[in-house]
Amino acid sequence: MWIVYYGGSTEFALIALGVFALVFVLGVIKRDFLWGVVRVLEGFANSFGRFFAWAGLLMVLQQIVIVFLQRIFRVAEISFGPAGYSFTKDLSWWSEELKLYNAMVVAMCAAYTFVQGGHVRVDLIYSAVSHRTKRAIDMFGSVVFMMPVAIIMWMYSWYFLWRHLITPKPSASDTLDRLMLKARAVRWNVETIGFSPNGFSAYFLFKVLILIYCGMIFIQAMSFFYRSYLEYVEGEDSAGKFLDRDTLGEGEEAYEGTH
Repeated sequence: MWIVYYGGSTEFALIALGVFALVFVLGVIKRDFLWGVVRVLEGFANSFGRFFAWAGLLMVLQQIVIVFLQRIFRVAEISFGPAGYSFTKDLSWWSEELKLYNAMVVAMCAAYTFVQGGHVRVDLIYSAVSHRTKRAIDMFGSVVFMMPVAIIMWMYSWYFLWRHLITPKPSASDTLDRLMLKARAVRWNVETIGFSPNGFSAYFLFKVLILIYCGMIFIQAMSFFYRSYLEYVEGEDSAGKFLDRDTLGEGEEAYEGTH
């Protein structure tokens, strides 16, 4: 219950903002340190996103297998593993599980897509202003929009997750003393209810993904603010410095940004 309380508390949010401010102050003193932080945070987002992007391929392959087994071979169940230890579920369970792969691509790859410049941008004035003005807009957006939204979403999704993992159910309005009273009777009660009788029954995983998504967005907001500051201070020549973006390969430059 200590974890439940402090994981979604204002104290935790202030610690996160304090770490952000401390790193920034150190970075103002020593820019090489801040560039190192940017490279680490962007590398983390890229590595995470590139790995979980394969869930899209897995989703397609599993859908093909399901269609063949259901429409051609009339199979009712799919089993994985050796005899006696196999994991067997109804075909409808595997069909609904495809939603999880889709959620993984969205939640785990959002920060990666941001680093790659793949999100849709509604540009009214941004492209017409100077380099330093762009960086100032980016810093403002990171602090005023990305960070607060990520923190608010984290606080809501934190209790949303724990209400489906343990009983008695915690509430965001519970004080620490009240949660300590509930701790006397706390036990695991993981949600296993599906939308259909034989459908996918691990919907608590979606709630875990929401939480990871919020954390990744906050970390990316930090990284984006630091990069924007460094590019603002160092000038236009530093734009895109150390930025690790995917490429389609030599000779495919005309298609970059369209995939």
